[in-house]
Amino acid sequence: MSGPGLGAIFAQLREDVACVAGRDPAARGKLEILLTYPGVHAVIHYRLANWLWRRGFRFAARFLSWSSRLATNIDIHPAATIGPRLFIDHGAGVVIGATAEIGADVTLYHGVTLGGVSWSEGKRHPTLEDGVLCGAGAKILGPIRIGKGARIGANSVVVEEVPPGATVVGIPGRIVRALDQRRILAGGRVDLEHHLMPDPVGEALSYLIDRVNFLEVRLSEMRSGLRPVDAGEAEARETF
Repeated sequence: MSGPGLGAIFAQLREDVACVAGRDPAARGKLEILLTYPGVHAVIHYRLANWLWRRGFRFAARFLSWSSRLATNIDIHPAATIGPRLFIDHGAGVVIGATAEIGADVTLYHGVTLGGVSWSEGKRHPTLEDGVLCGAGAKILGPIRIGKGARIGANSVVVEEVPPGATVVGIPGRIVRALDQRRILAGGRVDLEHHLMPDPVGEALSYLIDRVNFLEVRLSEMRSGLRPVDAGEAEARETF
């Protein structure tokens, strides 16, 4: 499969650069983005390496990918499939495997891994549908699908499929919030709310503590409601 031509590649690159301004409030201009953003550099190198890979220039593609990793600390296999307007923020430590598939308008923060769990051939890496956001340090492992608009919390480890619009946190990742529970910003953007990420383990422990307190109170009430046994009745029971 030959894939898109060079004209289409450069059109995608323009979109990759332009999308940064809409997702990073620190971005001050296209020239700054183009020259100083390692995530943009990594995507540019990937687009060219993927173009070489699809035309059979496998060594050249891998060499370009390797050199990009040296320069950006981002490892994207040239065989991966990546849609338009991918934004890799900060970028350090991001790894995208060979059979990974990424849709349009996806955002990855530093330390994200789209990895495999098997050495067998075939599909080994995850698929991220359009609009997925992965927080810093998130690990998504295996040939699973992350649904459109889903969010993966920082440092989560996801090994099961995630439905569209869900928010997943924890190790292993658990669904904690649906799309309709998020606050939507102007322009349709979703508030990251990294500082408000729910803690499913903490919530479970809180529930257990409340339940134990409730049972202790009930047990205390039951004990206090028992009729005391006098000495004569106790002796009669023992004799019987």
